[in-house]
This record gives sequence, C-alpha cells and structure tokens, in this order.
Amino acid sequence: MPTDADRVADLVDAIETGELRLHELDEHTDPDTAATVRRRVVEAATTADCETIGNYGFPAEVADPNIENMIGAVQVPLGVVGPVDINGGALADERYLPLATTEGALLASVNRGCSVINKSGGATARVTKSGMTRAPVFSVGDVAEALALVEWVRDNEAALREAAEETTNHGQLQGVSPYVVGNNVYLRFRYDTKDAMGMNMVTIATRAACDVVEAETAASLVALSGNLCTDKKPAAINAVEGRGRSVTADVVVPSEVVTDSLDTTPEAVAEINTRKNLIGSAKAGALGFNAHVANPVAAMFLATGQDEAQVVEGANAITTAEVTDDGNLYISVSLSSLEVGTVGGGTKLPTQSEALDILGVGGGGDPAGSNADALAEAIAVGALAGELSLLAALGSRHLSSAHESLGR
Repeated sequence: MPTDADRVADLVDAIETGELRLHELDEHTDPDTAATVRRRVVEAATTADCETIGNYGFPAEVADPNIENMIGAVQVPLGVVGPVDINGGALADERYLPLATTEGALLASVNRGCSVINKSGGATARVTKSGMTRAPVFSVGDVAEALALVEWVRDNEAALREAAEETTNHGQLQGVSPYVVGNNVYLRFRYDTKDAMGMNMVTIATRAACDVVEAETAASLVALSGNLCTDKKPAAINAVEGRGRSVTADVVVPSEVVTDSLDTTPEAVAEINTRKNLIGSAKAGALGFNAHVANPVAAMFLATGQDEAQVVEGANAITTAEVTDDGNLYISVSLSSLEVGTVGGGTKLPTQSEALDILGVGGGGDPAGSNADALAEAIAVGALAGELSLLAALGSRHLSSAHESLGR
C-alpha cells in the first residue's frame, strides 16, 4: 500500500518531468502535502535545506487565501512592549503592544518610550480621518470633455454610490474627487471600509462604479488604478488627504521625567526634532518627517497580519516636539495614511490573530470600524514611544552605546 512518502515522491517526480506545475499540486493533494512536495522540488534544485521552513505551526489550508505555491513559513521573532497606558477614542487602558522584528534593540527602545509615557500619565490617541481610496484613470478627447466628465460625476455621485455599494455589505462610498491632467481624468473614490483594511473591497466597488461612468459618458476606462490612490508608493496626496486611517498620538512628558528617565532635556529633544526630523527631512526631500516611524509600524504590521508593503504609506508621518510654557516636553506623531484592518487578509492567520487578541482588537468591532480604529491608535502610540526614545537617545548621545550594550 502506498505511503505518504511514496505519494510525495510521485508528485515530486511529476513536477520534475513537467507532468505537473507547482501551482497545480493543490488539485492533486492536500495543502500540507503540496507544500512538502514543493520543498522537496526546491531542495533538489538548490543546495537549500528547507526543514525549518517546513516546520510551521498551522494547517497550510488556513493560509490558502494569503499565498500561492506555499512551501512553509518564515518565523520572525515576536515580542511585546508595555503595557502602555493609552487614552484613545477607540482603545483605552493599559495594553501590551506586539511587535515582530529581526532588528535587535528595537523593542528595548520602544519599551523605554512606553515606560516614559506611563510615567507621564499615558498617551492620548485619536483617529482624525478614515477612508480607503481607489483612483481609476479615464481617457477623454480633450480638456473640454474632461471638464464635462468632472461635472457629470459631481451631478451623478448618487448613481455611482448605488453601483459601488451594491457590491459590498460593509463598504460605504464617502465621495469622489476628480483630478484632470490633459485628456486624463482621475476619479479618487473614497470609502468607509469599517474594520477591513478594504483594498479588495474598494477595488471591486470602484469597478462597478466605473461601468456606470463608461455606460453614461464618452470616457474610456484606461486602468482601474491610476496611481492617484496611492497604494504602496510614497505619495504627497496620502500625506495631505490621508488614506486608510489618519491618526495622531501625543503626550506631555514632565521635565523631571525627561531628565531622570531619558538623561536629556525637553529643549534638547525639541531642537533635535526640528533640526533632524523637520529641517533634515526637508533638505532630503523626504515625505516622512520623523526619526524611525517605519520601525514600529513594520513590526506591528507583521505581528498583526497587515499588508507589509503598505508600511510605505504607514510611515508617512510627522513628529513634532516643543517645550511647553511650564518647561515640559510635548511630543506627537501624526500618521496620515495608516492602512490597517482587523478582519480579512493576514489577520486570519493563527499567529497574527493571537497578536490582535493581545491588543484586544481581533475581528469586527462594535460599532463597526472601532477595532480597526483601536489598532491604528495602538500603532500610533507605539510609533510615539519609538520616536520619544530615539530622539532622547540622540540628545543624550547614547544611541551607539545602547546598541553596543545590547550586542546589536
């Protein structure tokens, strides 16, 4: 009677002889066996030993919506910082923040920032704007036709809303903003996607609205995404108009806490922020005016199952710091385009789902959208803690020695 090993060997042979392709394995066996077969094929074609890659802790079928040609899983170390006291519009009380990273010293730094935030009475965080965008591009004959299309869209937004919202049980069209460049018209659709990050949702909904545009006007759809969305690329429009969640976290740190816990002064932190994060970033032509917001954003994205490529927009942040009238340090981080969700996508993976549960924001919120708001606030506070700690390390000139002491 054939064994599992025999079955694997037969399928490996079928791949190597060209009888099957890697992506066709799922039609001939279960997902875990298919992953094993692919590993064997890769190992035979390379010098790699994929034993650790194949030692993953969840059924491969769980990851079917997230990946093709699966061979296993990459394990990134996961840690927590905190608990940190958060006064948010959707998230309150002390919470541990889960971060997954390979960068030593990152969690130590963010944890130090969390400790200072707690000594200062906690951080305040609020989502100030929310909406996921998709911006198709249409071609028209000339600028006169472009203006006619813009006017038609403004007069018929209700029809576009009806078509778009028929495709989803949760998404709501907030508005359509037109942009004209020669004989190109970009329509930036913005949606409330509740607790989903919502890219798939808004893409499907926008396609339905585009069908109405083409049926009722002379415009021709060129591409469902015209890059004015803007997804997974640095873009000023995201910094100004926002995409996903726009969220700010801030804290007032008493001067004695700055001195005793951070070994620097409010004046030094404020000056470094101005000369480094603001002037230095401007000279560099940067869109993000911050020290390292991408670090905690990326680590929390990996931990909680977010789309890691959207760290590009998530790190589009401005850090401010100033000395208050009574000599304390006010510091804030405003993230303009943090694209996060607590349902769908990678949030369904077992480890990422557990990380969301650490925060207490897994699944859909009540009211809808509140869990994704809470996740955004938690990430903003993590970014605030990271900025506070790094700016203080620069002020005390302890940055290099901190890395040396941790052996990083």
